[in-house]
Amino acid sequence: MTARNLWKRSWQMPESVPPSSAPAIRVTAMPADTNANGDIFGGWLMGQMDMGAGLVAARVAHGRVATVAMDGMQFHLPVNVGDEVSVYCEVTKVGRTSITIATEAWRRHRFEEEQFKVTEAVFTFVAIDDAGRPRPVHQE
Repeated sequence: MTARNLWKRSWQMPESVPPSSAPAIRVTAMPADTNANGDIFGGWLMGQMDMGAGLVAARVAHGRVATVAMDGMQFHLPVNVGDEVSVYCEVTKVGRTSITIATEAWRRHRFEEEQFKVTEAVFTFVAIDDAGRPRPVHQE
């Protein structure tokens, strides 16, 4: 029985239709991203999501940003070595100095077309100046 069929039997399958927007980043999970059991580290995946959301936040802020919070991370499926991971981001709130971004990570097996959501979280960033102090978000 394949891992995919096992997940279908033991868990409700997560969403399999990714957002229609372009991903903020796309990367391949590599052997160096695994733990001693050969599984992709959740921390590696969280880092990819932080990078993708950070790129979006920096564009919104027109400058430097810092991650100040990450809420609600839920893992739905594992990521395997060789899987393509796409990180999708949606700005949900822009405050005076902060930007909140809903972030999803999706995986696609390298030889297949179907994608599955593997995790999601909400990241909050603060726009900062060159000295690292909060600054207003300059919106156009």
